[in-house]
Amino acid sequence: MNRRMVVFLLGRILLLEAALMLPSVLVGLIYREAITWCFLPAMGALGLLGLFGIKKPKDTTIYAREGFLTVAAAWVLMSLFGAVPFWLCGGFETFWDCLFEIVSGFTTTGASILETVEQLPHCILFWRSFSHWVGGMGVLVFVLAVMPMSEERSMHLMRAEVPGPVKGKLVPRMRDTAKILYAVYTVLTVILIILLCAGGMPLFESVCHAFGAAGTGGFSVKNAGIKAYDSTYIHVVLSTFMLLFGVNFSLYHLILIGKWRAAVRSEELRVYGGIVATAVILITINTFSAAHGFGLTLRDAYFQVSSIITTTGYATVNFDAWPGFSKMTLLLLMVFGACAGSTGGGLKISRVVILFKSARQEVRRMLHPRAVTVVRMEGKPIQSALIRATLTFFLLYIVCLATGVFLLSLGQQDFLTNFTATLACLSNIGPGLALVGPTENYGFFNGASKVLLSLEMLAGRLELFPIILLFSPLTYRHRSK
Repeated sequence: MNRRMVVFLLGRILLLEAALMLPSVLVGLIYREAITWCFLPAMGALGLLGLFGIKKPKDTTIYAREGFLTVAAAWVLMSLFGAVPFWLCGGFETFWDCLFEIVSGFTTTGASILETVEQLPHCILFWRSFSHWVGGMGVLVFVLAVMPMSEERSMHLMRAEVPGPVKGKLVPRMRDTAKILYAVYTVLTVILIILLCAGGMPLFESVCHAFGAAGTGGFSVKNAGIKAYDSTYIHVVLSTFMLLFGVNFSLYHLILIGKWRAAVRSEELRVYGGIVATAVILITINTFSAAHGFGLTLRDAYFQVSSIITTTGYATVNFDAWPGFSKMTLLLLMVFGACAGSTGGGLKISRVVILFKSARQEVRRMLHPRAVTVVRMEGKPIQSALIRATLTFFLLYIVCLATGVFLLSLGQQDFLTNFTATLACLSNIGPGLALVGPTENYGFFNGASKVLLSLEMLAGRLELFPIILLFSPLTYRHRSK
């Protein structure tokens, strides 16, 4: 293993995190908050450690192993240092609370241990929400966009961090691909901020909520969350943009270069839209009451479906009080997740499609053993290696979910709380049901449970393999290509 190159890359990432804390410091200065100093120790430590690895090694070779290890270690280190401002600001009881909160931020989960957030200073609230935006597209993708790096190294890092079963380039150079992704991401975020401001939401709150929707995170600066804004306009705008950020970003590139027909014909996009429409209709029918009215029922169903399938986690109603059918529908959406190549979590729609098509192919083989069947996605044959990788990912997903529920059961919580808490963290959603419902928080878990759920969040955001390889002894043995 090329350890010096891993250290070099981690050094760059730590320096980048120090720079990413500057906007929060600026917010603190604008609001004249004395607590702004709490960012300085973290920035100083990040700067010193980053400088240790600033010297570029002679051997800059990176294989898949180094790529996975760098990504996993980077997210763990960024979470540890990112929690320092929370710890120093005095708004959290233990460091495990701080770690849980920042991991939830970077992984765009949105699960919180805080009962109230409005008493926190603006600089801390901004850092908390900004972590969603930073983690949404990916820290390493940002590194690729701003720092020159060879194509081979870039590809290994991109494969380890970008969600979805298939990772590819939008343009020949990987660095240009990263720039396009962040350009689209930034423009959509700015448009959302403008629209929220136009709806009467204050600028600071618009920025923070736009960060949450863009990264499909879910942190709010209000104790009541989005429910605090009794505005159909704001709810519909956020719902629509959550869905837009749950779309594969490569489709936006196709639209920009004039290939909008190819984007519209995307099989994953059509399945994604179909699932959303079906879920909204079913939940609207199931939760309709004359007292609430059809319009408000439809609005709430649209918002919650958009929030859950994109794994954002915002809530305008207590869906834990909905009928069992509606709650079961939301649980399925938690598992499905958004599209591959988006900022959303979950299995990803493309994997769900591949799993269903693979199952259908096996049934056909049983009925017609001599028939030649091919699984297709987006009109193209799917290689057996991709099907095998998808099945492996699904199996590991179930194993991680079951392990998390089993270990959480050592505590005193009920099964529904443990199951939905693990599912919500692994799929990077945030709210679950029962004691972790949309009106509750994760503060009652003990320190060990919070660390476990933090690992589940990291595993879900990095799609399992980087975190598994980080703790596997096989990773540190002799290198193989």
